[in-house]
Amino acid sequence: MGDLLNPEQAAQFLHVRPQTLACWRLYGKGPAFAKIGRLVRYDRRILEEWVNRNTVLTEPRAV
Repeated sequence: MGDLLNPEQAAQFLHVRPQTLACWRLYGKGPAFAKIGRLVRYDRRILEEWVNRNTVLTEPRAV
């Protein structure tokens, strides 16, 4: 386990709103998270891996 971030810190890391993370959790989307009692925590390494997996590389198109 790497650094554990609360939803506000994770949202800041991903440049999204905490409400976006809450919606992703509700609908089973977004990065994996841990529930520790009532607390939600995100592992920084998992967030980094999630960003890497969801990075789309585009190539210029000939016009």
